[in-house]
Amino acid sequence: MAEHESLEFGKADFVLLDSVSLDEFMANLKLRFEKGRIYSYIGEVVVSVNPYRAMNIYGRDTIEQYKGRELYERPPHLFAIADAAYKAMKRRNKDTCIVISGESGAGKTEASKYIMQYIAAITNPSQRAEVERVKNMLLKSNCVLEENYPVGKVKSVFKCIFQLVKGAPDAQLRSLHIQRDPTAYTYIKVGGQIKSSINDSADFKAVTDAMKVIGFTTEEIQTVYKILATILHLGNLKFGSDGDVTLIENSKLVSVLGDLLSTKDENVEKALLYRTVATGRDVIDKQHTHQEASYGRDALAKAIYERLFCWIVGRINDVIEVKNYDARVHGKNTVIGVLDIYGFEIFQNNSFEQFCINYCNEKLQQLFIQLVLKQEQEEYQREGIPWKHIDYFNNQIIVDLVEQQHKGIFAVLDEACMNVGKVTDEMFLQALNGKLAKHAHYTSRKLSPTDKNLEFDRDFRIRHYAGDVVYSVVGFIDKNKDTLFQDFKRLLYNSSNPVLKAMWPEGKLSITEVTKRPLTAATLFKNSMISLVENLASKEPYYVRCIKPNDVKSPLLFEHERCKHQVEYLGLLENVRVRRAGFANRQTYPRFLQRLINQIAVKRLLQGCGFEHDVAYGKTKVFIRTPRTIFSLEEQRAEMVKRIVLFLQKVWRGTLARMRYRRMRAALIIIRAYRRYKVKSYIREVNRRFKNVRGMKDHGKHVKWPTPPKVLRKFEEALRNIYNRWWAWTLIKDLSPEEMVQIRAKVATLECLKGQRADLGLQRAWEGNYLDSPGTASSFTLVSSDLQRKDKFMRVLFSCNVRKINRFNKAEDRALLITDRHLYKMDPVKLYKPMKSIPLYNVTGVSISPGKDQLVVFHTKDNRDLIVCLQGMVPAGDSRIGELVGTLLSHFKSASSGHLRTEQFESYFKLPRISQMIAQELSMVQRGDTMCSA
Repeated sequence: MAEHESLEFGKADFVLLDSVSLDEFMANLKLRFEKGRIYSYIGEVVVSVNPYRAMNIYGRDTIEQYKGRELYERPPHLFAIADAAYKAMKRRNKDTCIVISGESGAGKTEASKYIMQYIAAITNPSQRAEVERVKNMLLKSNCVLEENYPVGKVKSVFKCIFQLVKGAPDAQLRSLHIQRDPTAYTYIKVGGQIKSSINDSADFKAVTDAMKVIGFTTEEIQTVYKILATILHLGNLKFGSDGDVTLIENSKLVSVLGDLLSTKDENVEKALLYRTVATGRDVIDKQHTHQEASYGRDALAKAIYERLFCWIVGRINDVIEVKNYDARVHGKNTVIGVLDIYGFEIFQNNSFEQFCINYCNEKLQQLFIQLVLKQEQEEYQREGIPWKHIDYFNNQIIVDLVEQQHKGIFAVLDEACMNVGKVTDEMFLQALNGKLAKHAHYTSRKLSPTDKNLEFDRDFRIRHYAGDVVYSVVGFIDKNKDTLFQDFKRLLYNSSNPVLKAMWPEGKLSITEVTKRPLTAATLFKNSMISLVENLASKEPYYVRCIKPNDVKSPLLFEHERCKHQVEYLGLLENVRVRRAGFANRQTYPRFLQRLINQIAVKRLLQGCGFEHDVAYGKTKVFIRTPRTIFSLEEQRAEMVKRIVLFLQKVWRGTLARMRYRRMRAALIIIRAYRRYKVKSYIREVNRRFKNVRGMKDHGKHVKWPTPPKVLRKFEEALRNIYNRWWAWTLIKDLSPEEMVQIRAKVATLECLKGQRADLGLQRAWEGNYLDSPGTASSFTLVSSDLQRKDKFMRVLFSCNVRKINRFNKAEDRALLITDRHLYKMDPVKLYKPMKSIPLYNVTGVSISPGKDQLVVFHTKDNRDLIVCLQGMVPAGDSRIGELVGTLLSHFKSASSGHLRTEQFESYFKLPRISQMIAQELSMVQRGDTMCSA
């Protein structure tokens, strides 16, 4: 049973239909076509419906899905049947064949291509090149080989000749004496009146290129076109009479034919008008009548084309044959044959060609049913299952009707062709009526006078397995006889063209040599079919039945009656009945257990499900009778598979998680070890470079820092800060407390105003209280002392004379006193009388100008800002903006964090502190902790 397809796509195997009827078969076939499922099974037979569109189901991924699988383990596909044939050849050392049948347009050639593509893909690499070469040769030959239809009195249209006329280059047509007008030639005049819908030039080039790829030489290709041109010119030959003498009316064509056939013009004319007859030792030339000359001309055209076709097939077979076969290189001497054969034909007018084709299909259908029954019976016997007789339509009776010795239609036709004197098609039909009057599958208008579907003296009907077909006997005699005179064979054998000469080896016989009567077309076809059937019967066969869904090549249209007719003549329903007559499904015990449960025996399982009445147990397989049992088991299996999948997913996810954990843990251990190594290396290098910095003049300022590992970048920044603070401490450690206060203020100014002003006054000493100086000390000191007693401030931060600017842009001399608690505006004229007092906690910010005016704005909470200018100081040009800002910043920082005593400052920046921190960081790294900054 085909797996992995929901019932929404129909039954993947027609054997599993609920009831076997044509209506159910057609409904299932249509459903699968509409759902895009172009392949189905009938047991081990593939039914293929041409999708008329490209489908993405032939790629490498699909090939891998079917490689080595059983048929029922994957959805129906050509690859499944190709793999089964390949396994039979490789594993069981059996010759196999894949028979692909169906009418024109059903997709037989495409099926052949995909089967060969699959076999080439799965072949061992040592043999793959040879298989690929043969496959490409065969595919190229598709456009070279055409159906071999004989040319009778009703002229057939040769596609290849039509392409030559319409598609060949002008220069080539001139060399062949051909006009680019199909209507100018009798044999293709009907085809010439039909407007071509294809690109004949491209097709002609494709055929020529294909012949070159296959291996045809330039001379051989040119000979092929010369032969086709000869056929065209032969059709235009016209014969006339001058009394009892037969003449060629358009004698110019004789020289054209001589040129194309590489022979003398007089020899061509003689072969067309005379026949050499040997009577004892005497040889005479007997002139043709007008009718005999026309008949000989058409026979020559037909024979030339047939020989050309056979020669092309032989050349292709020579090219693809394995040269220098060696079993050690090429493996076992077994083969896979791919037979692409035309299907049953029922036309409005059915003649000798359709009769032969339908006989071929009868023969193959008989073989197909016999082999299927034989395989079934042999499998039942191998497994020890009782075999019961299966009723089916045995078309052996129809095969005998055609090919039976002395009584069959072919025998009657050959007998009619051998009779001396004038024999007509009507006489042949009378002979059939006489010998087959009582046959259940044969009738004619004479035997059924009331049947108006048959014409008197023209039609007969055969009841084929695929349905009734009416044949017209018109042309049967002419198409069956080999009327090619020995004169034509000698003419072509004596050609100076070696390719043409090789096609006619029997032409070397002299006229006096006794030769057997040549076999008729019917006998040749019958012998060919018997040989083919014997060849197929000796191999393990596989079948692909191709169906054409519509005549307009639509990917959406499913013509019911059109498809129904093909299903009938392909015998698909009969195949289903044969398969269903016994047990519909059979699987080996290991495979059966593998698909269900692998812990209990098959019998116990089936008994537990209540199906013991619907199965039989073979030696290696279990046989299941009805599809319902299979569906029920599949449903239970599908339910169990869900649970198994969930369990497997859980186990697998746990396994993956553990694997990821182990990988991550291993990676972490490696990373930690590597990180410790890099950290230790870095710290050792830092210690080496900075070991003697105390004795250096610049205390190590010139030493280059090593590049830290990524994990220690923050640590390096902290270490650099520690070093810089230590280096700064070495510079300021000998300063007094007063100098330290000034240093802090200058550092604060530099951090705040660096790049904002050109002169910050950092190079001079900052006095701070500039009003407590000679000349102003007495009055200012008194006022300052009063304010200190009144406001309880601890110290004066800054004082100096300023220029006060009001909102009217008027400037006045004032004094500015800033203590640790208040900001005072004083009038220096009135002995520094306080004019305004602002608590420092009301000051929200200070703004300064970047120019030389030294403008300062004190922002307050009540928005009553104080604007003063420090310009005009003594000494002139002395900048005190930096000192004012630095003093305020230093004061506010000290007020918020508390003063750091000199002893604490010095002990924090001593060099042993650096070594202590490095040792602490190193111990953290050795414990595996994450590195942190100082």
